[in-house]
Amino acid sequence: MSVLETVALIGFGEAGGILGQDLVAQGVRVNAYDQWLERPEHRPSMLNKAAQAGVQPCDSAEAAVRDVQLIISAVTAASALNVAQQIAPFLRSGQVFMDINSVAPTTKQAASASIEQGAGRYVDAAVMAPVPPQRLQTPILLGGALAEDLAGWLVPLGFNVRVVADRVGVASAIKMCRSIMIKGLEALTTECLSTARHYGAEEAVLASLHKSFPGMGWDDRQPHYLISRVAEHGRRRAEEMEEVARTAADVGVEPNMSRAIVATQRGLVDSMLSQGLGYTEPFDWRVLVDQLYRPHQ
Repeated sequence: MSVLETVALIGFGEAGGILGQDLVAQGVRVNAYDQWLERPEHRPSMLNKAAQAGVQPCDSAEAAVRDVQLIISAVTAASALNVAQQIAPFLRSGQVFMDINSVAPTTKQAASASIEQGAGRYVDAAVMAPVPPQRLQTPILLGGALAEDLAGWLVPLGFNVRVVADRVGVASAIKMCRSIMIKGLEALTTECLSTARHYGAEEAVLASLHKSFPGMGWDDRQPHYLISRVAEHGRRRAEEMEEVARTAADVGVEPNMSRAIVATQRGLVDSMLSQGLGYTEPFDWRVLVDQLYRPHQ
């Protein structure tokens, strides 16, 4: 494959914005389309974000993908398959569709079928850590027949990618199974400490957790970090966990825990919304819990 010079981002949120900015810094020409560009109340801020990143905003997905080598889909889990289906007819021979969305293997396989029914080629990509801290160095697993070729494009630009399979679904399965633990720990911490705070027992609970798991940071920032992920991204994470539940159910495993994680992740955000609360920094889980629930007397 030739050197990567042109990219289209479908989805210009947190991950898309960072990837776009860093690719431009490497000399890549980047187009971006996001559905918020079509909303008058959000369009000015999206245009400003694109300008600061050096990215070319586009008014349609079709315009964004025209004549680029690589399309990176970075939307929500609920929109991932629809985006692949909508873009597939616009793709030309040689264009590669890199799906970094956190969805079930069967969802990735359906997206792949849509892309490859036309002229495009599909690569399954699983982002294995939050993007903001490491940016292009965020670990990404790749799978699919074109995964090795895509790695050849991305590694010279500073991406931290690793090919794990030559078929679609393996990379996403790794991510989905990991999410049961990671998002589950966030949900457990939210429920545990919200309850403990009500009874005035949080310090003793945290001390006990630190004694049992001394390397996890229960005596420091770990509780704040875990609950902050729910407060800031709970709705998106709930959508991902619905895909995790599908991943388990597709192979006959009853996804009891995954469904409970969906309820807890979405439930915290819904409670915040109902009380007019938003995510703010610096984040302190105790402040949020005291705002949401009556603290102990």
